[in-house]
Amino acid sequence: MGRFAIVAYAPKPGKDARLAHLVKTHLDVLRTEQLVTDRPASVMKSANGTIIEVFEWQSAEAISRAHNSKAVQALWNEFAEACDYTPLTNLEEAKQMFAEFEAVE
Repeated sequence: MGRFAIVAYAPKPGKDARLAHLVKTHLDVLRTEQLVTDRPASVMKSANGTIIEVFEWQSAEAISRAHNSKAVQALWNEFAEACDYTPLTNLEEAKQMFAEFEAVE
């Protein structure tokens, strides 16, 4: 059974373009490793510039396998250079009954 992930990436100063590129290629790496479903990701932006990505892992076991994948670890290292992961509760939008975000192509 699939597992949805909602991840918030707060770009580090000057790293907005790098983060945008990583988010665009993120699922390609995970698909190559057969860790996510074919469902497209939803990507959006908060008012403070944080990027939110929603995607579907194949299973809880696939999430565990990601932690042992050299390709995924390399990708996550690149993300760590470009952003800080932040809880959704840090976003003002998440404090609203219906959180709204700007769509990202």
